[in-house]
Amino acid sequence: MTQPYFETPPKITVSITATCNLQCKHCYADCTDKPTTSELTTSEWLAFIDYLVENEFIQIYFEGGEPLHRPDFDTILESCGRRMMTLVRTHATLLTSERAKKWKALGVGRLFVDLMGATAKTHDYFTGSDGSFEKSCNGIRHALAAGIPTDAVLILTKRNVGELQAYLELAHELGAQRAGILRLYPLGRAKHHWKEFALSLQEQVEALAALRPPAGLHVMRSWHPNDANCCWQAAAVDPFGNSIGCMYLREYVNYGNIRSVPFLDTWRNDALYKKLRAGKVEKSCTQCDHNEGTRGGCRSTAYAYTGSWNAPDPFCSELNEGVDIRVLPKWLLHDRPKP
Repeated sequence: MTQPYFETPPKITVSITATCNLQCKHCYADCTDKPTTSELTTSEWLAFIDYLVENEFIQIYFEGGEPLHRPDFDTILESCGRRMMTLVRTHATLLTSERAKKWKALGVGRLFVDLMGATAKTHDYFTGSDGSFEKSCNGIRHALAAGIPTDAVLILTKRNVGELQAYLELAHELGAQRAGILRLYPLGRAKHHWKEFALSLQEQVEALAALRPPAGLHVMRSWHPNDANCCWQAAAVDPFGNSIGCMYLREYVNYGNIRSVPFLDTWRNDALYKKLRAGKVEKSCTQCDHNEGTRGGCRSTAYAYTGSWNAPDPFCSELNEGVDIRVLPKWLLHDRPKP
């Protein structure tokens, strides 16, 4: 199968802020409650969105931090909601009924709402905020009532694996069309809680195999045989304007800053960015290859565990080769300076 490629990316992920009203124990962005002066300004984001539209991007996916924690986020949404397919990932604790209706009018096409478990005890433990579970559930209800298609998403950990079936039932009860189950990535605060949160690959595979989704609920998951190497299509910008390819690469790469380098120049000219999009890997899984026609699985986890961009993804059961994913390489635990 021929490796797919784009001459220019059709979609992009934007981490609109590194701030949040919660303090989640496994936050990949290691968010603060107040922004730093290095975050892009409103005018810089609006100019970048104009640039994306002019260059025929068709989809923008906002995440954070928490997008709703940024005071100008509705202004930013208004600039793109009717010009590109607009998706938002949020924990929805700040999403009111009125705000949801406004987002529908602004053209938001889909929400992805993070739930940390199926119970208030588990969810609020992760967020460090009592009552956040009910607020997130209400956020899903508000979005669906406003007519915005909404999916629940959960990051699988040792703390919530026992609630996985209950999570699917909760998502279905709330009215979500889809429920995502995501792997835990060694980024931000998550890597410093790794021993507490990380499951073995076998434990993850067994937990997923035991699930019985409610009728009508689609379950999204990326484990074998669905391990895609999505670098071929990935484009992303962090809150400080850095082109990083994918949010799961946020601590590992920097292809250039959009304040000084046009984004598409980073896509076309950065040697590592082009290497990762080429999809050349040491080994690949025949079954997983059928997902997008890509090979080798996630480059972020491959690099995190081996230090090699060409290595197999250890989260794929066919490529793991005995790697204990509950144990992180020591170099990952040394925090790098923030931009």
